[in-house]
Amino acid sequence: MARTRRLLGESMPLVDFVIELRDARAPLSSANPELEKLISKSGSKPRLVLLNKASLADRAETQRWVAAIRSGDTSCLAVDCVSGDGINRIFPAAKELIGEKVSRDESKGMKKRYRAMIVGIPNVGKSSLTNRLAGKKAAKVENRPGVTLHRQWVPTSIGIDLLDTPGVLWPKIEDPAAGLRLAVTGAIKDDVFDIISVARELCVILASDYPDRLLDRFKIKPEESAEMKGDGPALLELAGRRRGMLVSGGEVDEERAAKTMLSEFRTGKFGPVTLERAVDEDGEGKEDPDTRA
Repeated sequence: MARTRRLLGESMPLVDFVIELRDARAPLSSANPELEKLISKSGSKPRLVLLNKASLADRAETQRWVAAIRSGDTSCLAVDCVSGDGINRIFPAAKELIGEKVSRDESKGMKKRYRAMIVGIPNVGKSSLTNRLAGKKAAKVENRPGVTLHRQWVPTSIGIDLLDTPGVLWPKIEDPAAGLRLAVTGAIKDDVFDIISVARELCVILASDYPDRLLDRFKIKPEESAEMKGDGPALLELAGRRRGMLVSGGEVDEERAAKTMLSEFRTGKFGPVTLERAVDEDGEGKEDPDTRA
């Protein structure tokens, strides 16, 4: 982590702006607070926040998050690097972000290529975005954190050279719930957190905000979900029992149930789900605005 933070700090003066990727399913938890410090040290580089994996997130909640982030005077778009949704809006947003620099160069008759650094936590889709904008497989992609290990510049057809960087988490995640949400999305390796605790957290969120998804996937009745709301251990046990994940003696194999629960969430089998409600910069809830993500 220290090496990656040093790499980001050394690279910041080389770019015109920063593209920060967050997970649309957890826009608050996937925001790296270390980034603010790095940007400030480099003279406050313009920043474009992209809420990636939007197809896996609750669309209405994503709209609220986009509005909340924009309310803090930060440019923000919802995108999906797999489907390509929203990708065509990145360049116009970037050009507007560094508009003064572009106008100054154009007034001098200069047609320059601009440089952007892509930053974000592990497994948020940085390499996928790089490949999508480059129109080819320029960066290695895998569905696990920690694949990009060094600095690499990638030219694109939109006049921007991209610097793909390693995903990095901050040294200490103060909010345990945020850590669990990151583990649910796969940003934190499964062997770091107790997988059963992570799955229980997901059960609590689904029972509270998307009870019908538990009904559909694990045949849990609405009244059962309501009765067990907030009780992660009971919900996970019931889910495992309904799938017949039993060991000798009729006990539920919780580890198997947890792995199944998380795998189905990460592959979108629960449908579009957002793990945290939209908040503004003061931490207050936002009303649903009439805005396009």
